[in-house]
Parts: sequence; C-alpha cells; structure tokens
Amino acid sequence: MSTIREQAVQHHCSGERFEGFVAIDESTRGPKPVVVICPAWNGRDEFVMEKARKLAALGYVGYAADFYGLDSESRVRVGTTPEECGALVTPLVEDRGEVRTRLAAMVESAQKIPGVDPAKVVVIGYCFGGTFALDAARANLEGVVGAACFHGVFTPPDLGPQAPIRAKILACHGWDDPWATPEAVLGFAREMTEAHADWQLHAYGRTKHAFTNPKANDLERGIVYDATADARSWEALSDFLRECAK
Repeated sequence: MSTIREQAVQHHCSGERFEGFVAIDESTRGPKPVVVICPAWNGRDEFVMEKARKLAALGYVGYAADFYGLDSESRVRVGTTPEECGALVTPLVEDRGEVRTRLAAMVESAQKIPGVDPAKVVVIGYCFGGTFALDAARANLEGVVGAACFHGVFTPPDLGPQAPIRAKILACHGWDDPWATPEAVLGFAREMTEAHADWQLHAYGRTKHAFTNPKANDLERGIVYDATADARSWEALSDFLRECAK
C-alpha cells in the first residue's frame, strides 16, 4: 500500500524565493526519477499538485514547480483571472533567458530532494508550462533525460544557436488548438529534427487547447477539456516516463 508524503521545498533564484510542492511514495525505496511539473499560466495550483500526487503513486517523485515566486506574505503567487494570469506569465514569455534560469534552479532543487536520482529528471508542463518544459530540453540541463509538453506553444526561445538536444521529447497536442496552429507544429517538427532530438508527437483530432484540464470551458477562445484526449495523453506520458527511467 502506497503512502504519499507531501512537502514544500524552497529555493532561491533571481533574487526571489520559490516554493515547489513535492509528493513522494514512502512505501518504496529510491533513488527514484523525479518529474518536474511546469504549471499553466495561472501558476502552481491544485491541478499540478494533483499531477504530482498521481506521479508519486506511479513510483516517481512528483515536483509541482513554482515559476512566479512567493509574494510579500510568503504565499505562492497564483492567478485567478485571465488578467492576473497574463500579468504573471507575460514577463517570462518575453524573457525566455529568465525562463531558462528559473528552470535550472528548479531542476537543481528537485535533484537535491532525498531519494531522488539526480541523473533521471523529466520535465513536463501544461500550456505555457509545456513550452517551458521544452525549454528545459533545449537548454540541455544536467540530469534532464526527458521533456513532455501538453497543449503547449511551440515558439522556440531565440537564444542563439541550438545545440543538439540530448533529452527525449514528447509533445501531446490538440490539432484544433488555436494557440498552436498546424504551421507551428510543422515548425516544431523541423526544430526538433534539426536539433537531432529523439522526439515524438501525439496529435489528437477535434481537440482544442487545455484538453487535460477539466475546468477548461471557453469555446470562444478554443479552450476546451476533452476527456478522451486527456486519458490518451496520460497513457502516452506513462509510457514515456517508463522509457526515460530505464
């Protein structure tokens, strides 16, 4: 019987303090691969914390990352309206170098957790977090062996020439996602191929943006939950993690 322990893990980066949420199954011994989960634009919310718990139940260490840092009252910053979320994520979208800096600090923090295998880190993410998960692979961060992107935006970071990507790549994409058009998908395929990455793409027909989030319900903006695509993408991730953990 699994016994999931939850804890907060803090680290400093760029003059700010960040707090990740960690879930570990204490009924099995390590060292275990760790999965760093990059949240959508609203920040480290219950959605990614629950993903961390599910991953812990599968035998990994789940690490729900905080991209925005703690506020003046030491609370994790989480957007509750589109306006708040946009204000939080826009500075990072416009400064992918800072994204890379924060990713490196998060991965290092995850690697220091007792019971973690520091040589087996997988970074996954949702929406903008999926974009940032790909940035972890693009950066060839030490110990990162895989990156998985769920309904992310494929725009490369434009930080200079791309070295060959060492990590394995998984992208799970809704084909009718207005935030990542078929042309953007083809651009992603070219980018990964030119970087000699071991990459795979799962595209789900009649599926829009944010298909893994049961609260996604904004048809006008193309943000719609899809239970079938959600289940299929979780199975794809499970297979991918087993491969990365070898």
